[in-house]
Amino acid sequence: MSGRRRGLRPGAPRDITEVAEGRLCSGCGTCAFVAPDAVRMVDDLAAGRRPLQLLPSGSPSTQAALRACPGAALAHDPGSVPAGADPGLLPGWGPVLEVWEGYAGDPELRFAGSSGGAASALALHLVGSGGAAGVIHTAARADAPLLNETVVSTTREELLARAGSRYAPASPADGLGTAERAGAVGSSPYVFIGKPCDVAGAAKATAVRPALQAGLALTIGVFCAGTPSTAGTLELVRAMGFADPSDVESVRYRGNGWPGEAVATGTRDGEFHEARFSYADSWGAILQRHRQWRCHVCLDHTGEFADVAVGDPWYREIEPGEPGRSLVVVRTERGRQAVAAARASGALVLERVGNDVLPRSQPNLVRTRGAVWGRITTMRLLGLPAPRYAHMPAFRSWLRDLTPREKASSFVGTARRIRARRMRRPAVVVEHAAPRERSDAS
Repeated sequence: MSGRRRGLRPGAPRDITEVAEGRLCSGCGTCAFVAPDAVRMVDDLAAGRRPLQLLPSGSPSTQAALRACPGAALAHDPGSVPAGADPGLLPGWGPVLEVWEGYAGDPELRFAGSSGGAASALALHLVGSGGAAGVIHTAARADAPLLNETVVSTTREELLARAGSRYAPASPADGLGTAERAGAVGSSPYVFIGKPCDVAGAAKATAVRPALQAGLALTIGVFCAGTPSTAGTLELVRAMGFADPSDVESVRYRGNGWPGEAVATGTRDGEFHEARFSYADSWGAILQRHRQWRCHVCLDHTGEFADVAVGDPWYREIEPGEPGRSLVVVRTERGRQAVAAARASGALVLERVGNDVLPRSQPNLVRTRGAVWGRITTMRLLGLPAPRYAHMPAFRSWLRDLTPREKASSFVGTARRIRARRMRRPAVVVEHAAPRERSDAS
């Protein structure tokens, strides 16, 4: 409806189209949940999941979608920091009440999960205990396995089949309507699992759609180093020997061991073909090179707005054949109660560790936070739109944690990327039809 812009306008975006064109979109889908009449999420091959705005910029629905967008602006509320939050970690890691390390008590969930299966086990415990009606999360699309879709799992079998990271664009927040409807009528709420940006979007959406808060039993944020575009998955499966992506029947990025392998199955030359790449060869060599720009200017990689955040305990080397373990970060009182109940039931097997294990497990994120300050400053100096953060300090990290060379790179390197990626031009959303859909229509 808004039409194509000739150039990017500096300053805060005026609508969701400007969020997407300015490369501020993370693809979370919050806008589509808040304003389904004004926004539709689509797959853009080069960028990932992106919104198409259907109504004019000034419409109430469009403006509600913009207010809930975590890509354009994100802020902690200093007045709502939970009692007992670690003051030393708060500026750089968000609220941290407790840090645990462990795994799912269910051996199959532990094996299938990307690390120790803790996110799936915690969610399943809430469903099994009757505290939640189901789990809103991400799974591979049944008709197009290179893409993702938002699903609701209500059984162990469904969660087990859908366990493991999906290193591809996903918009789980577009499924929050299920939770909102439950909250509106007072029925059992839902667990929501997503990337940090997805959970942040859910948190912002509660201010726009109050019934959502009552419909969420727990939010679980999964540590994230960035989301690769669909083009990353296409490069991966081609490297695995699938010349035609439509021949791929399934893709698994991690899991079935720790850290697990990327596995693709399908047909090649008319015969069954299975290919396996190590985590280093899949994520390290291919997928991470396709991360969307918004991930390079993100300050929240550990789910700061979640009730509970889960990630890999990378503070030590993983021995070959070692069963998976998860780092579980409790961020709210609701999260504390959920983790305690899951431990008591045996759904989670956890041991309390020092809060310092969190920064030790993600040492690169300390420097990343400082580098993001330099990147955002460079974008603004060059007249480009940039995300706005409040009560999420980054300058201190730039000043203290970066070497002089890294400080210079945060400016010079960003300017070079802006030029190389032609970021002065709007990133126009182009809807991508999945290979499986094209073959079915032919």
